[in-house]
Amino acid sequence: MGEIVRYKRDVWGEEVILGVSWDLLWVIAVAVLVLLAAHAIIMAALANKKMDKPSAEGRRVLRHETIDRAFHWLMAASILVLIATGVAPIIGLRIAWLNIHWISGCLLTFIVLFHIVRSMFWQDFKSMILGPGDFGEPFDSAKKPGKYSFEQKGMHWAVTVVVLAVVVTGVLMFLQIDSPFWDRTNSMAEDQLGLVFLLHGLSTLALIALVAIYIYFAVRPEKLFYTRSMISGWISEDEMAANHDPSRWSPKEAD
Repeated sequence: MGEIVRYKRDVWGEEVILGVSWDLLWVIAVAVLVLLAAHAIIMAALANKKMDKPSAEGRRVLRHETIDRAFHWLMAASILVLIATGVAPIIGLRIAWLNIHWISGCLLTFIVLFHIVRSMFWQDFKSMILGPGDFGEPFDSAKKPGKYSFEQKGMHWAVTVVVLAVVVTGVLMFLQIDSPFWDRTNSMAEDQLGLVFLLHGLSTLALIALVAIYIYFAVRPEKLFYTRSMISGWISEDEMAANHDPSRWSPKEAD
């Protein structure tokens, strides 16, 4: 494997950080593909055992409000565009990526701020907190979660930390380029800017891995009802009873 960090010489001949080595992109891509393939094989083997699938028919309960579904898909679109425009020049695609990249970054920043405010004041923020009792959940099939499972909470917080890192470092980089809002100032020292580029690159690679994992689980047959709920807003009462503890989550009936 090649280097992890790229370096360059500044105007004084000092070695400073240039950014992350994009050799890591291929390492992460292969590692994620191997892990997901292994999981798919294991799940396929377990699927040979007869397992009752909860019905999507009957009474429906509300899982996601319309505004939260809109937020989810806008965030997903902005992240995918950011990844595509960020990776394109790395793999040799010549596109006018910079303006699309920073506009998507601004959209993502606004969405993240909106989500933070909404989750703290208008949603049940406690339902997303990982408590000590949640860590035993994957190892106890009799223990059912409230609204969100241990895996869903873990993914949420992993994405939250990584997206915040992408946003903060992206904003710092955005301040160093010409934009409709200001002229380029070159106010940040080269060694500091290199460190920001490094952190932005590392968080981008982590985001790529998380997005791949998220998409994989979103399209798995046993998880499709969650994906449907992010489109339609509801899950069936049977699906809720099979996967959630009604004493820990009591949703209202869907329209």
